This record gives sequence, C-alpha cells and structure tokens, in this order.
Amino acid sequence: MLLPVTSYGESGSPVVVMHGLFGSGRNWMTAARRLASSHRVFAFDLRNHGSSPHTDTMSYPEMAADVFETISDLAVGPVGLVGHSMGGKTAMLTALRHPEVVDRLVVVDAAPVVYPPAFVAYAQAMRTADLSTVQRRADVDAQLVDAVESPGTRAFLLQNLILDESGARWKPNLPVIEAALPAISGWPADEHGVYTGPTLFVYGGKSDYVQLSFQDTIKQYFPAVEYSEIPEAGHWVHAERLDDFLAAVTPFLA
Repeated sequence: MLLPVTSYGESGSPVVVMHGLFGSGRNWMTAARRLASSHRVFAFDLRNHGSSPHTDTMSYPEMAADVFETISDLAVGPVGLVGHSMGGKTAMLTALRHPEVVDRLVVVDAAPVVYPPAFVAYAQAMRTADLSTVQRRADVDAQLVDAVESPGTRAFLLQNLILDESGARWKPNLPVIEAALPAISGWPADEHGVYTGPTLFVYGGKSDYVQLSFQDTIKQYFPAVEYSEIPEAGHWVHAERLDDFLAAVTPFLA
C-alpha cells in the first residue's frame, strides 16, 4: 500500500527517512529539515503508525513492499534510504529485495538479527490505558508510569495520543502492533539476498543493538558496509545526538 509522505526540500538527490516502533515520520522532522538543505527528503509513516492505514498484519516483508511501492510512486529515481530501528530493518529488507530503488542505505541502530522481544510492556500499557475520561496528556502519563519508568520514553509514546473534541485515542494500531512484536523483534529467517550498494550502519555507543559479533552477519547481506559509532548516543541516535548523527550521515548521502 502507499504510505503517507511528508516532504522537505525542493532540490538535490532524494532521501527517504523511516521511523522506529511507536514512531512516525514527524520524529524525523528536525533531521529532515537539516538534510533538506541539499536533498529532497521524504519522511514515511510505516503501516499501523502515524497517519498510515490500519491493517490486520504487520511483517517486514509487508513493510518492505509498502516502502517499495511508495518509493516507486514518488517517481524520483533511486533514493538514499535511511531507517531507524524497526525502520532500519524495513530499510534493509527493502534494499535486499528491491535494490533498484535504493541508491545507498543508512541503517540507524539496528542489525539483521533476532533481538529479545522488547516494548511488550509499553504496548500493553498503552493499549489498556483508560482513555474514557482523559482530558490532558498528563492523565495518560500517570497511567504509563509503572510500565514505562523513563519520563523521556513516556513523552515519546504520548506523541501517539490524539486529544480533540472527540476525546482521547491512540493513533497507532496497538492490538496489531502488540501481536506483531515477536516478528518486529526478529528478522526473516528465509532472507538470503545481498545488497551491494553503499551501506552505512550508524549506531549509539551506549546502545547494544549493533554489536561486534553481528558484523559477520551484516557483511553477508551488505558487503560494502561501513560503520559509524556515535559514542554518546543511545538507541535514538538521531534524536539524542543530532549534530553528530548528521556529521556521519551527510557526507555518505552526498
């Protein structure tokens, strides 16, 4: 299916950016505006997130197919494809299965490996929050405290809350996302493709999502791989250390 797209910039080579779990294209707004000084930047909302349609299933092959269809529909030629976390795995699979639409690949704090299931407690806490009498975000924040200790993480999750004259509701398709979490934490076991284009893995020095032990596996899929560590960043590299992230990514995308 075609994904919602927010565009930045009017000239330069095309770059597509993709968010992680419980995110949306707006998470990339600040970075996209900076990149738009020399690129046409397109921020996607992946299925069941942001403004995208809600679907009953959610797997990496499906998400990669969505991305391929949306890039093809943009008709801007092969793109620099950038993805964080879940978006990074989606970007990897898109490049492996549809290399004709990917000029170069940037994977942000993710690897083509199976991770222990994460964020299950977050999904459950969001889905089971009582929104019937909510009037302020603080009302929902208080309900998430037990499952989500970090105020910053709660603030990130609460970006998904809609508050309007109709009341409070979540934007993402939480039941389907929760059911899909094992697949989202994983990686397609039957994937044997190879993407030979330029590839950059950017990762946080305070994160364990990209480990030295993963490099042999990464190189099997992406033989032209380069690495850039952002020492002071955790998992949300581009949000935590934007200047350092752009210093690593901008020359590569150029």
